[in-house]
Amino acid sequence: MTSILPEAHSIPAGPNPLDDYLALCKDVCDGEIGRLYGPHERGSNGLYDLILDYPLRGGKALRPALSIAMCLGLGGHLEAILPTAATLELYHNAFLIHDDIEDESLWRRGKPTLHIDYGVPIAVNVGDAMLSLSLQPLLDNVERIGLGPALGILRAVATMTRLTVDGQALELDWVRSNTWRLDEADYLKMVELKTSWYTFITPLQAGAIAAGAGHELMAPLESFGRHLGAAFQITDDLLNLRADPEEYGKEIGGDLWEGKRTLMLLHTLRHAQPVDQERAIALLGKPRPTPDGDPGLGEMLDRLAARGELSQSGRDEIAAQLRAHPNSDPKSLNDIRWLYELMHQLGSIKYAQDIAARHARDAASALADLDWLPSSRHRNVLADLVDYVHGRTR
Repeated sequence: MTSILPEAHSIPAGPNPLDDYLALCKDVCDGEIGRLYGPHERGSNGLYDLILDYPLRGGKALRPALSIAMCLGLGGHLEAILPTAATLELYHNAFLIHDDIEDESLWRRGKPTLHIDYGVPIAVNVGDAMLSLSLQPLLDNVERIGLGPALGILRAVATMTRLTVDGQALELDWVRSNTWRLDEADYLKMVELKTSWYTFITPLQAGAIAAGAGHELMAPLESFGRHLGAAFQITDDLLNLRADPEEYGKEIGGDLWEGKRTLMLLHTLRHAQPVDQERAIALLGKPRPTPDGDPGLGEMLDRLAARGELSQSGRDEIAAQLRAHPNSDPKSLNDIRWLYELMHQLGSIKYAQDIAARHARDAASALADLDWLPSSRHRNVLADLVDYVHGRTR
């Protein structure tokens, strides 16, 4: 396994070095997840097949790559960080399963979400299993890297988990209560909790700890990860409005159907004329349409099932989920189009792009200040990632 990802400066650089590095990290991480949680280790219980479902659908394995890059960049060994890297990826996919249920999402990485194909109870249990099984590799770190670093990583992951669910709770409450009197600082605090810690800060810190770094390096890594997380999440929200579904891997426009308080939506609500503001707030309080309320949606589900692209049980589960929220006046496609056009009219898209670009620049400055991280292929990956996120903001 270690021969796939060499220790120090010998990872090959192809036409796209960042993609090459991410692909290598995903390969070794998938292998470690299979070793830790594959059916061959746990018998024939179907639970473990489902644990591997989301991780093996694809994705960039960004969190494992960050932890590996930081560990190897500081002179650590792959074996020191690999179980933790796999654990971070398992946490990520567990959160995705639960997020998809909370958001009533239909698709994940080009396929029906787990709760659509197998039902909510099974999906919840799979997510719970992934979270509970993640503890053992972190405990096993004691034998691999020593008690002090192992406890440091365990502490970092515990902090990450607490802050992430706090951020998710905050966002869900905003949607539930149709809160809209929020500003940029409110949004960025939510993003720091929900995204920055578990996507950037904790993977970077865990990699450094696994390499033997001291506590004094944690604060600058937190600053770097906070800015990078803000740029990443804002851009992800923007992509939700306009990206290609095949490339993005999620529902396009899903954030508007769900009423998520994105930076551009909050900007629109603050700057809209009173009549438009009142209309926008009212439509955000509406639920998604049900198949009965939108015949076109029911017909689409039937077509997907007929083509074999959606199982009949999945089709029935989608319909049941949507029928669980009956409303005589659900959101319509015209509502979503109107809100999207209002965002453009008020400059909210450009505003969000500018904020994302600012945080990408701040992340680049924070990385430049990490003068204790030697020049290497691994440090270059962090710089390439900043450039990648900055490029997505445009």
